[in-house]
Order: sequence, then structure tokens, then C-alpha cells
Amino acid sequence: MSTAGKVIKCKAAVAWEVKKPLSIEQVEVAPPKAHEVRIKILATGICRSDDHVISGAFAMPFPIVLGHEAAGVVESVGEGVTCVKPGDKVIPLFVPQCGKCTSCRSTKGNLCSEHDLSEARGLMLDGTSRFTCKGKSLHNFISTSTFTEYTVVHENAVVKIDAAAPLEKVCLIGCGFSTGYGAAVQTAKVEPGSTCAVFGLGGVGLSTVMGCKAAGASRIIGVDINKDKFPKAKEMGATECVNPMDFKKPINEVLYGLTDGEGVDYSFEVIGRTDTMTAALASCHMNYGTSVVVGVPPSASEITFSPLLIFTGRTWKGSIFGGWKSKEAVPKLVSDFMGGKFALDPLITHTLPFDKINEGFELLRSGKSIRSVLVF
Repeated sequence: MSTAGKVIKCKAAVAWEVKKPLSIEQVEVAPPKAHEVRIKILATGICRSDDHVISGAFAMPFPIVLGHEAAGVVESVGEGVTCVKPGDKVIPLFVPQCGKCTSCRSTKGNLCSEHDLSEARGLMLDGTSRFTCKGKSLHNFISTSTFTEYTVVHENAVVKIDAAAPLEKVCLIGCGFSTGYGAAVQTAKVEPGSTCAVFGLGGVGLSTVMGCKAAGASRIIGVDINKDKFPKAKEMGATECVNPMDFKKPINEVLYGLTDGEGVDYSFEVIGRTDTMTAALASCHMNYGTSVVVGVPPSASEITFSPLLIFTGRTWKGSIFGGWKSKEAVPKLVSDFMGGKFALDPLITHTLPFDKINEGFELLRSGKSIRSVLVF
């Protein structure tokens, strides 16, 4: 029996308040309105950004259905939707692509004006929600909300992918892999023979390492305070790894020492800490080094640094979703994965049933997982 046009009751993980475990609840998911798509989520990754919301570091309205790195199948579409149809395999896009705003039209940018990241409302574009639980309206998360069996997104925030793609793997292309890999190949445009430093060796950091390797970097230095991550980083392409805790001097001085006083050509901060953002910038060559901020910073944070760090010529860049234009890039990245151009398996350390979502977050917080994928 078709569910199109009807409210669907299903399971979702609801964050009712800050610093509390997610609660598996029965929610009601309204049918899609015009230009909206309802998706049956089949696999979703647990990303550090989701945990930043739970901890309160990334300010969002509560109660909320988190999750943004997923893959699924279109259940139904609203009036006027032509980009996907019921039955299509899709990836939701936390950075939409409307194709009309200045960023979408420019070759220089990818942050569509319809995003819900910087001053999040946690609502659909019409200012309402499609989720209800216990009589209360629930907020959605950065245009996606994938910690649920069904979600509704705007047509600008979903894209069709190869029907043969394994959803429990390519869901990572919805955020973690694309964000890190793209920071190297798309935002920084790492050059063959260059030296790179990657601060933070989680799932996104390791994807950045993969991007540096794919771009032909000759040296890739992994930086993390958890040395247990070093073997995996070297497997993914890091040529060496350093633990800042092993040194008495600042890590930027350590990296200058490792590069004969030159500094690295490219550095990437993939943690989301302001002190490591400054350290990553200071690790670059003083004249032509480029540092890219990839990690999500705490909402209330500010950076204080010496302007001499950039006066001498360094470049400091931000990278959202790896600089990719989402609707154009995601299907191509899935095709590249299917063609064997890169592997996702090494990034997935745990595959868990959806009901074990809080266990997945504990694995993330304890540093025991790279990526946990939840399957329904």
C-alpha cells in the first residue's frame, strides 16, 4: 500500500536537550510539500558535527533530529519535483545547490544561500517542520536530518546516485569523505611534490590525507594526540605522524623543524579548535603556505592571532563540504568510488543497527572509531 501523501510513523533518534543521550522515539513524518522529497534512510554515518550539537558547541534549536551523512531511497515527491522520482537511490545534501544564488552561479564558491548552517533555524524553507513527536514539533538539522527512518528535504538538498552503489558505504560521500578529500583536491588544490600537514586524524582528517595523496603530495604529516590513529593514517597515505604531546615546544615549531625551517606548503585543521587553527596556519611556509580550516568551530569561539602570520604572504582559507558544488559533485564522487578511484571501507570501523546510535557516539568520543555507520 502506497504511503505517498500520508503521514508516516517511524523511528527516529531525538535530541531533546543538550548533553543528554539521544532518545529513540516514534515520530510522525509529514508528506512532502511542493518541491520537497521524502526519503527512506537506509544508512547514516555518525559525524563529529552531530556530536558538537549534542555537547552544545554547535548551537542549534532543540528538540532536533540530527544526522546529515546518509543515503537512502526516495519514497515520494511533492508537486513540481523533477530531479528525482520514487525508487531512486539518493544522498541528502547538507549544503544544497539551488543553482540560482551568487555562490551557485560562481565558479569560486559552493555555499548555496539556501543553507541552514551559520544561523540555523532548523526548519524547512517555508519556516515549518515535517517532524512531530509526542505532539511537539521537532527541528531538522542542516537541511537533512538523517537519524530517522524517513526524512523530508527540499529538492535542492538531494541528488540521485548510481543505483548499484552500496548505500552503507557511499553515505560517507554525504559529508565526511567529501569534506576531507575535497579540502585537499578542491579547496587547497594541493600540488604534486608538496608537503602537507593534517591536524586531526578522524574520519574527515583521514579523508584529507587521502586527498593529499591523490593530489601527489610527497610528504603528508599527520598530527594527532591519539597515537592509536597513526597506523591507519599511514595506511591511508601519511608519510609520518607526530603527537604534539611528545614535545615541549609548540607543534608549529616542531613542523618547521621537520621541514628544515621552511614550514609545510599546505596545512589542514580538521578538529574544530581555534588553537589548532592558529597552529596550523603558523605551520605553513611564511610566504606561500596555505592553511585550510575544515573542522567546525564552536559557535561562540573567536580567534586572536598575530597579523604577521598572514602579512608575510600566507593564505588562510575555509572549506565547507570540501568546496564541492553538491548536486554536481556527489554523483561523480559516487561514480569514482564505483570505479575504484578511492576506497571507503578503511574509514568505516563499525556498522551498527540504528537502535545502537548512542553506542556509536560513545565510540566516537572515546576515539575507538573512525566512522560508525548506522543501518536500518
